Amino acid sequence: MDISSFLTSLGTSFLIFLVLMMIFAWLQRKPSNEVVYYPNRILRGLDPWEGRAGRTRNPFAWIREALGTNEEDLVTAAGVDAAVYFVFLSSVLTIMVFSGVLLLPVLLPVARTDHNIILKQKSNTSAFSDLDMLAMGNVQEKSSRLWAFLLGTYWVTLVTYFVLWKAYKHVSDLRASALSGPGVRPEQYTILVRDIPRAPEDQTRKEQVDSYFKALHPDSFYRSMVITDNKEVNKIWKKLETYRKKLDRAEAVYAESKTSSKPEGTKPTMKTGLLGLIGTKVDTIDHCNEEIKDLLLKLETEQKITLREKQQNAALVFFNSRPATASASQTLHAQQIDTWTVMEAPEPRQLVWTNLPIKFHARQIRQYVVYGIVFLTVVFYMVPITAISAFTTLSNLKKLLPFLKKAVDQPEVKSVLEAYLPQIALIVFLALLPKFLMMLSKNEGIPSGSHIVRSASGKFFYFTIFNVFLGVTLSGTLFASLKTVLKHPDQIIPMLGKSLPGNANFFITLVALKFFVGYGLELSRLVPLIIFHIKKKYLCKTEAELKEAWAPGDLSYATRVPNDLLVVTIVLCYSVIAPIIIPFGVAYFGLGWLVLRNQALKVYVPAYESYGRMWPHMQARILAAIIIYQLTMIGYFSVKKFYYVPILIPLPILTLIFAYLCSKRFYLAFKYTPLEVACRNAKETPNMDMVFRAYIPPALVSDKFDDTEDQFEDAQSEASRTVPV
Repeated sequence: MDISSFLTSLGTSFLIFLVLMMIFAWLQRKPSNEVVYYPNRILRGLDPWEGRAGRTRNPFAWIREALGTNEEDLVTAAGVDAAVYFVFLSSVLTIMVFSGVLLLPVLLPVARTDHNIILKQKSNTSAFSDLDMLAMGNVQEKSSRLWAFLLGTYWVTLVTYFVLWKAYKHVSDLRASALSGPGVRPEQYTILVRDIPRAPEDQTRKEQVDSYFKALHPDSFYRSMVITDNKEVNKIWKKLETYRKKLDRAEAVYAESKTSSKPEGTKPTMKTGLLGLIGTKVDTIDHCNEEIKDLLLKLETEQKITLREKQQNAALVFFNSRPATASASQTLHAQQIDTWTVMEAPEPRQLVWTNLPIKFHARQIRQYVVYGIVFLTVVFYMVPITAISAFTTLSNLKKLLPFLKKAVDQPEVKSVLEAYLPQIALIVFLALLPKFLMMLSKNEGIPSGSHIVRSASGKFFYFTIFNVFLGVTLSGTLFASLKTVLKHPDQIIPMLGKSLPGNANFFITLVALKFFVGYGLELSRLVPLIIFHIKKKYLCKTEAELKEAWAPGDLSYATRVPNDLLVVTIVLCYSVIAPIIIPFGVAYFGLGWLVLRNQALKVYVPAYESYGRMWPHMQARILAAIIIYQLTMIGYFSVKKFYYVPILIPLPILTLIFAYLCSKRFYLAFKYTPLEVACRNAKETPNMDMVFRAYIPPALVSDKFDDTEDQFEDAQSEASRTVPV
């Protein structure tokens, strides 16, 4: 890419961002749009225009408000997980700023004042751009100037170690502070028990669980809730809820039809057949009332059958204090690892109930099968990624679609296509993957939603590294390269060193496109706004439907974090080879910190709270990116025939040692709740009946059961309320 195409890409992206920000500043002031731009505040019962930043004409007022909030405000609005995500953003931003402070003023002049590229242009017809003059590629082989780049490699590594250590300690303190707060959280008094052995003939499953835990924890055990198979009762309950929504909608339509000229109105009708398209035509309100009455009777019958006859080999066990719960969740209860396995219970809204009864060995087998599928996905997704990388070059586009040749040869069109086409094709193609990875993670038998998100995030990260970063880097020679690696594994580092420098311009443009256009669309929320107003005008008749239309969702960590980590990997790997990429990395994470902080405070609503358990995974993948960076630099210095390459060999070893030390120092406090944390502010015994009821699913709640004890005498349920205690 020449300098004109690069500047066209950058300027166009910046212009798009400015336009989207102006659109945001204009649209978010309109009262009719407040549910799109301030749903978090509305759901928390706050004034959307609190602080008066919303109605000002200043398009930058949201920046002042985002900068003015502290971490405590963020935890209150969006939860600990969101605060930890912003620690991740600020940590990466700090790494890039400190790296750039030294690398930019030192390495750019060192590279620019050499003339390796000029010599290459004289000896062959290879094309180089002005940006290549600012990269390590412009330094001649065996040159003493390479010492500056070698020391820069060490500088980036040491800065990363320092920042990550401080961040790990901060997040650990943040998690401990949240877990030791005075509020009552049901999951802090509950453990999840799986792999319960077959009950004796003279005991029910509940009696077996109660007697086992009463014997082991006589002073702190409260009661148990046995997991049951709720498949049938959930079907009935969902059908009942569907008819209730239809009834509410029909009544709203009927009320709208009443006018001064026609006060009796027109009752809505429906057909009882497939999709409401065929069958007998009936009065909707009367039909829904009849169906609801029948379904209530069926639900009551199925509830009794489920509670008595569909007990499974898992349970939730409740304790009357936080320290007792923390101690029980970390204790090995049985001699055999595949019986009576215990863990801290997730939040009620997080539990994946269908996974709880899966047996220990079945979970192990599922995990290996899923890993195999992920490996095959990573390998074979290289085919379309490589095809896209090859197809979206202008020369190939003109060959495959000759009728576009005249349009493509126009200078203005050519510049725009060179700048955007490959990156847009790649981004669109990758959007198809996350749901598949989420499905795979769920099928491993993982018991909680947040754990599934962390698992899918890891799979997506390694996928993007192998298929986007390495796939684009090795480009059309990918499979030939794989064949070479299989025959000569020691060649992978030199291959990276040779291939990586030539793609610097592509990745700089990709990062610029992601932060200008991506964050511009994120801030403006044009797509959710359009969808909401279409639904409001043509589809929504009730308040419940309207609320569902503007429901904002959460920050989507399963895809957001891996995409951020891909940018981290790209910027780190090119930080010394092409230091000009560092300002783009700073802009990406700086702008992301501002835009997403605004969205976390005003828009997104957390779907779960894991108290920062994502952080160890984030840090591990940053260190994985550092190792890739270090291996790449070893390879590139080898290509440059620099005699002192062995000085870099200790770096990957130091990174592994650093990862080991961090894990030993901090990780267990994320896997478990430390007893000293559980004991803080644990002065009062909570209302244990409310804690217990938080885990009862809507499908098993009945108005005829006033006493929860009677309702769950024999067994308890497999789904959960989402309403917090």
